Amino acid sequence: MDAKAPVFAADTEELPLKSLTEISGLIKSGAVSPVEVTEAVLARIARYDGALRSFITVTGDHALEAARTAEAEIAAGFWRGPLHGVPIAVKDLCNTTYAPTSHGMFIHKDFMAGENATVVDRLDTAGAVMVGKLAQTEGAMSGHHPNMPTPVNPWVSQIWTGASSSGSGVATAAGFCYGSLGSDTGGSIRFPSAANALTGVKATWGRVSRAGVWALADSFDHVGPMTRTVADAAAMLAVIAGHDPRDPTSLNDPVDDYLAGLGGSIAGLRVGLDEDFVFSGVSEEVSSMLQAAIDTLVGLGARIVPVKMPAMDGMGDYWMQINAAECAVAHRKTFPSRRDEYGPVLTSVIDMGLALTGVEVAEAMQFRLRLNGGIKRAMLDCDVMLVPAMADPVRDADFWSKAENADAVAGLIKYTALFDMTGQPTLSLNGGFDTRGAPLGFQLVGHHLDETTLFKAGHAFQSATPWHSRHPQLS
Repeated sequence: MDAKAPVFAADTEELPLKSLTEISGLIKSGAVSPVEVTEAVLARIARYDGALRSFITVTGDHALEAARTAEAEIAAGFWRGPLHGVPIAVKDLCNTTYAPTSHGMFIHKDFMAGENATVVDRLDTAGAVMVGKLAQTEGAMSGHHPNMPTPVNPWVSQIWTGASSSGSGVATAAGFCYGSLGSDTGGSIRFPSAANALTGVKATWGRVSRAGVWALADSFDHVGPMTRTVADAAAMLAVIAGHDPRDPTSLNDPVDDYLAGLGGSIAGLRVGLDEDFVFSGVSEEVSSMLQAAIDTLVGLGARIVPVKMPAMDGMGDYWMQINAAECAVAHRKTFPSRRDEYGPVLTSVIDMGLALTGVEVAEAMQFRLRLNGGIKRAMLDCDVMLVPAMADPVRDADFWSKAENADAVAGLIKYTALFDMTGQPTLSLNGGFDTRGAPLGFQLVGHHLDETTLFKAGHAFQSATPWHSRHPQLS
């Protein structure tokens, strides 16, 4: 931390556990000040993150300066919106001029960018208070570099934190920020959201600019919010979404007022369900959670509509081939020239990408086209589709070391990577907890550019269930 940590005060211990929209309302009304809130968050980080290791860098001085500016602006009657004065953190693949950006890579641990990522600039413009950069796996692939911190799950320390946005998941769940940015290439917003009982949004590909965000695989990569509630995620996405001249792949379509669209009934909402795809091979605890979520949505007036997903044979392998080829492109400046400084997981992925033939990549791309068409047809008669986040409860923290990596990846990404291939928006929700006290998550999947319907459905679910209001007990 680059600022002396404030004394932890018992009367501010609950402030960091409020939702983003709750704390925003308190700040706007003057009930609490941005400086008070920021000091409480920094104190909580200082007290607990030594054990959880969610931050690469805590930007205490920068955060307090931004909080003082926000306090003065709000006192003068200038309120920038729901993120004004609210502590936020970002995954350490988002470039910042005021702190290093490592991308989870030891060789880049001291890299200082010349300009911020667009998403960081947009958070700054919205008045957010940036408290730091969050740990992640190396290069945003599945394994942490041996010389970089590995975050610890605040719910159950022995379970996985999710990859690659591991620090984003831990910090948001632990109350070290009111929301964070993660990225998703094969599930890396959704896995840590599921593992840490969060709400995560992978918006439509191109909805959020990737300018200044380090790539894993450009045609799969998404940047999005990870928060404790749907309303919080809606507030964050509204700030970071929209066209960016710096990113020619960003979409020009108008951005909805997501918060304004949250209320009202979901009666008649058509929820697509392929029972064989959703329940086949899924553990009993996950199946029970999914059925309870379905029952809740039906109780709120939604209709279950049978859908038939396209053939998925080889999906994991095809995703990995495209991912590996694009990853090799992303690292060509330092690999293989600095190969010995890379960790084993990222090395194996880049090696795979370099070994692929053009024909193999073309076959994978053709599968992707067929998959896109098949899922689009499957969803013609529904508004959203419900699928698990993972087939099993959250794995043990060391499961990567217990299985062949290719097999582990293929099994894990069954319900996530296909929506990186299609670029559809997904909303991750917590649906309960297993017998260990570990979170259980599921996804709602939407049509392209229809994040509004996802938010409305997710908000209705959270209004009828208690899961999003629970917090891990830290010690």
